[in-house]
Amino acid sequence: QVQLKESGGGLVQTGGSLRLSCPTFGRTSNYIMGWFRQPPGKERVFVAAVTWGGDTMYSDSVRGRFTISRDNANNTVYLQMNNLNPDDTATYYCGVTTGRLNIATRIPKTYSFWGPGTQVTVSS
Repeated sequence: QVQLKESGGGLVQTGGSLRLSCPTFGRTSNYIMGWFRQPPGKERVFVAAVTWGGDTMYSDSVRGRFTISRDNANNTVYLQMNNLNPDDTATYYCGVTTGRLNIATRIPKTYSFWGPGTQVTVSS
């Protein structure tokens, strides 16, 4: 069993930055950690993922603006979000999955455990 708890969300103006954190409790060694987001009334979509060894994957919509990182010693995954715009407004979730980075990493049902989410709102 793995427990996750996102934090760091909030209200920011267009062009601003936020850093999300997601500490995990339970065994996550060799797991892939991913960030997803879900705008109101829409489906949960992939944002970024990182392997235990630090390999990363990003969605096209955030590549170059967001950076995912992982502190294995503290079992925490981060999402640094820069140059935010209103389209980034959503509830952000972190999740845990196994395997390698591939197309399945972008699919929410691939993930076994999720946090409760943190709200990010970007005003224009």
